[in-house]
Amino acid sequence: MAANVIKGGGQSGGRGRRRGRSAPMAEINITPMVDVMLVLLIIFMVAAPLLTVGVPVQLPETAANALPTEQEEPLTITLAADGRLLIQSTEETRETLIPKLRAVAAERSDNKVFLRADGTIAYAQVMEIMGALNAAGFNNIGLVTDPGGPRLDGSDG
Repeated sequence: MAANVIKGGGQSGGRGRRRGRSAPMAEINITPMVDVMLVLLIIFMVAAPLLTVGVPVQLPETAANALPTEQEEPLTITLAADGRLLIQSTEETRETLIPKLRAVAAERSDNKVFLRADGTIAYAQVMEIMGALNAAGFNNIGLVTDPGGPRLDGSDG
């Protein structure tokens, strides 16, 4: 690495105090610092995955069953084209929907529910059912659709 200096000229005016001497440069050269930081970055990027390796352990064998990934069967509400309302496969009326959903919510550990509505059903009716689900305590509502429908760019999926 070389130090950068400004050569003072002997005949450049002034009183001659610095004749033949070099004046130090007032700027810091950060290139070597950037090089060191990049090398450190590469070292840490290579070393970090090696630090997460677990300790090999021989686990004991038991007769217990594996835990299921989904603890409960997802609750599905279906709104058919003819206006029928089904919880799972049981038909319900609109008047008994909220009390029935509250009873179901008391038995379940999560508040996830899937809403299946026919495409010909009016938006207001779907929102009415969503409001009933919310009033019954189901705040995690997923709207079920079929894949491969039209896209916003006009092409069919």
